[in-house]
Amino acid sequence: MSTPTVSPLRPRAESGLAARLARSAAAVTEGADLTTEGVFGWMAERVATHDFKVDRIPFAELDGWSFDAATGDLRHRSGRFFSVEGLRARVNDTTGVVPDREWAQPILNQPEIGILGLLVKEFDGVPHILLQAKMEPGNSNLLQLSPTVQATWSNYNRVHKGTAVGYLEYFNGPKRGRVLADVLQSEQGSWFFRKVNRNVIVEVTGEVPPHEDFRWLTLGQIGALLRRDTIVSMDLRSVLSCLPFDRVEAGALHADADVLSWFTGVRSRYDVRSSCMPLADVPGWVRTDSVIQHETGRYFRIVGVGVQASSREVAGWTQPLLEPVEPGVIAFLSCRIEGVPHVLAHARSEGGFADSVEIGPTVQCTPGQHADTADRPAFLDQVLTADPARVRYSAVQSEEGGRFLNADNRYLVIDVDEPFAPPPNYRWVTHGQLNLLVRHGHYLNVQARTLLACLNSMSA
Repeated sequence: MSTPTVSPLRPRAESGLAARLARSAAAVTEGADLTTEGVFGWMAERVATHDFKVDRIPFAELDGWSFDAATGDLRHRSGRFFSVEGLRARVNDTTGVVPDREWAQPILNQPEIGILGLLVKEFDGVPHILLQAKMEPGNSNLLQLSPTVQATWSNYNRVHKGTAVGYLEYFNGPKRGRVLADVLQSEQGSWFFRKVNRNVIVEVTGEVPPHEDFRWLTLGQIGALLRRDTIVSMDLRSVLSCLPFDRVEAGALHADADVLSWFTGVRSRYDVRSSCMPLADVPGWVRTDSVIQHETGRYFRIVGVGVQASSREVAGWTQPLLEPVEPGVIAFLSCRIEGVPHVLAHARSEGGFADSVEIGPTVQCTPGQHADTADRPAFLDQVLTADPARVRYSAVQSEEGGRFLNADNRYLVIDVDEPFAPPPNYRWVTHGQLNLLVRHGHYLNVQARTLLACLNSMSA
């Protein structure tokens, strides 16, 4: 009987990774390919080079999309990509801390898992990330900085009959490099039904073929661009938050085990029931030739668009998009506790989450939807009336432009003087604790991940 071959033990993590990421974060003004200010000229040149156009069209002009005669659901003839269906949801807090809620709404159902991938490579000892100037039809400014690879299962399997996704082989093929992060993360639980993407970061050492729509930037450059409005896409922000920052902190108001216990406790007391239902049966929502919207005009609408984009795998297509009726506000309240930065996290439920609860920012809402209601979110007024001198971060950021139209939100980090005793579903946590949680799927929602990427860039 032969003796099995035993591989030698390997380090569980690279000891010098944090220092290398810090070098990249310190390189703010210039990278291997471009200066930070030069990014805007390059992006303008890409816009001028390609033919980008988005027009609203009636549903009848959607090529390959149709409403199911029985359910009213809006689907693609291939059965892939995504569908617009109805959602029936009920949230019950078994302890009564949060009032019970029950509602129905349209929802985007995209069961396939996509890849959001970042390729990392050192230049002169400084790690750089390969970013793409990518057009998405829902972006208010069309072109934004996106991950190296951003593709649904349908796209990278070429259901659309278009060209292949560039650099995909580094994430699921024989050229795959050394994995720095690989985690399944959720997306907007209020608009997607259990949507999950694989957030992957891979480092390579060999030559990477160049492409005119891609450039190598440092973490410091990306951090500077995060302070500008609608430059860094949601998908890029999500993957950036998964970088394995090893933040050394003197302490925290709550031990890591206590934070996990608090979050597990919130999850265990929430009974969340959600399921898809026929779109035609969703009460209060009406369909015309060109829009699906709530009878009051609130919340969001579903519209059709025709797209031209010569830089994409397919140069032209049509599709539905979800369009919010107004911008939202997403904010962390922040304070130093014995010198250690903390933020106030909120364990919240959303009807489309695969799990019952995820950790979000202190405030995450559309203020106009709560002007005359009794359920005004906690801390919203504190955010809206904050002294500008206390605002450490403020920028307008777009949500996922491949599915949402003009979905721009104001993201904020606002300092308060002293920590206060928060409601039961809130906890003061450190940046390091957020970095620990984001390494696992379904802990931080996509809005919290955006702000974590910003916090990491600010701290670095």
